[in-house]
Amino acid sequence: MEVPVGFLATLRNFISFLPFFFMLLILGVIKAAIIGPFASVIVSVGNSAVILGLWPAHFLWSYYCIAKTKRLGLVLKILLLVTMPVPLVLFPVLGIVGSLLVGIGYGFFAPLVSTFEGGGEQVIDKIFHYFLDGCWSTIEGSCTIVCDVTDFCFHSYFSYMDELSEVVPVDEKPVEIKLLMLPSCLLVGLLSVLIDVPVITAVALWKSPYMLFKGWKRLFEDLIGREGPFLETVCVPFAGLAIILWPLAVVAAVICAFICSIFLGLYGGVVVHQESSIKMGLAYMISIVSMFDEYTNDILYMREGSYLPRPVYRKKVNTSDSLERKFSIENGISEHKNDKSGNQYDTKLASQRSRTLKGAIQQFKPMQVWDWLFRSIELNGRILLHCGLIDVADIEACILKGKCKKLSIKLPAYCILQCLLRSAKTDTSGLLITDEVELTKSNWPKDKVFEWFLGPLVIMKDQIKGLRLDENEEACLSKLIMCHSNEKPENWNGSGFTTDDIRRAQLQAIFRRLQGIVASMSRLPTFRRRFRNLVKVLYLEAMESGASSKNGEQSTKSGRRITRSRSNDIRQEEDASERPSDMGDVV
Repeated sequence: MEVPVGFLATLRNFISFLPFFFMLLILGVIKAAIIGPFASVIVSVGNSAVILGLWPAHFLWSYYCIAKTKRLGLVLKILLLVTMPVPLVLFPVLGIVGSLLVGIGYGFFAPLVSTFEGGGEQVIDKIFHYFLDGCWSTIEGSCTIVCDVTDFCFHSYFSYMDELSEVVPVDEKPVEIKLLMLPSCLLVGLLSVLIDVPVITAVALWKSPYMLFKGWKRLFEDLIGREGPFLETVCVPFAGLAIILWPLAVVAAVICAFICSIFLGLYGGVVVHQESSIKMGLAYMISIVSMFDEYTNDILYMREGSYLPRPVYRKKVNTSDSLERKFSIENGISEHKNDKSGNQYDTKLASQRSRTLKGAIQQFKPMQVWDWLFRSIELNGRILLHCGLIDVADIEACILKGKCKKLSIKLPAYCILQCLLRSAKTDTSGLLITDEVELTKSNWPKDKVFEWFLGPLVIMKDQIKGLRLDENEEACLSKLIMCHSNEKPENWNGSGFTTDDIRRAQLQAIFRRLQGIVASMSRLPTFRRRFRNLVKVLYLEAMESGASSKNGEQSTKSGRRITRSRSNDIRQEEDASERPSDMGDVV
């Protein structure tokens, strides 16, 4: 889009855009009024039916797993068994209320947003898209929300509880409550709430005017200069709406700070229990205010750090901060960093989200990384299928019997392992997900969930790099992660890998951690929904290519259950999934 130059040109462009904006707004509101009730009913009724229908099973299975688990000590187990009715009763209530609010919000804003998106720069028939975009797609999105909630309630919840009740290693100590420390924990927790809640709320109120006027200043600067959120036509109405509703965002931030301060204060009792010291709990009570002050300073781009005192509240210094600093320096958050083109930029601006740095570093979205993973799973799944490391029986067990451990855990772990091996060979500070795309801490999605996954992967990449694997060992690892157990060095006997037990133990530890990360990913509802479609595509690939199965007769009978019409539907579902347009082909 050509940005107008000069005040008069900018003013004329803005005034001429207002009638167009209001017409689209009215059309979007009409579509929301028509589609919204249907979407709200689908989300609220569907989610409520799932939550209430599975609630008895959740209630009974939660008690069974807590009573069975060896990970919890006797006192903590009794305490949980006594207090479990409270969250179990609140869960359906909060779930139904939340589903109702989500249904109303999604049913109203999805058609409204889609109306403005119909005027995108690359849209050809804009009139058609203005009227129809956001109608049927909102209904489909509502069904997807119900599907994801169903996956969470039916799969993820039971997966978490099953993991809790699994057999634990002999050397693992159960989590227990120290009864003698309970009075001290309650005392410090209540004292922290009484002190931290008003102080943290006061800090938030003190900085709220600054947040209000600085936010307005930035939005008006972008409005006049047609920059930032006002650069794209589709974003202009919502950026303008942000100016009007910015005071509500400030009020919401203050309320959020008040609510969070309650839990931050209660955590003081946890610190007392962990450190077995009232002194450390009181130190935390003071430190948390300083940490909140520093956090708000970073968000509002104010001075670095905080002038408030921050006493140490841990007896043992946590080395994670130093490791995080080292990790940040290695991944381009040091004072200066050279990009691949050799240009040097000042990465001190990384915490400020400056426009200059955003121009130098392409910020990837979570969906792009997510799409890369599933594209990689599909391609590698086909390769393994033809190599014989995956057969039709494995796919049938996943589709028909729900036994998807090999496919849902080992196959994604195999794909990520290939990425780690490829990254370890190159002089990269992050993860080389394609030949031209490097994912580092400076450009990966600023999302806590992705940081929990990507941070450990970079550490594992460095560990693999330190082992200096040769090509034969790398090829052997690809087979080991798919076909062997990784509990003891002896599990790899006869695999052709090195007989060095230390080297085996190091790699097995990496494998276990990698599979644990994938297991956590598999509990996300989006993962399960997309993985089901992917497995069906692999099944069709296997049937069309005549891949061998361990049980040929059973495979033939089961293959007849999936018709060619279903084949077309599955392929349409796969093609409909979003693919990263700027991340290249997966290696």
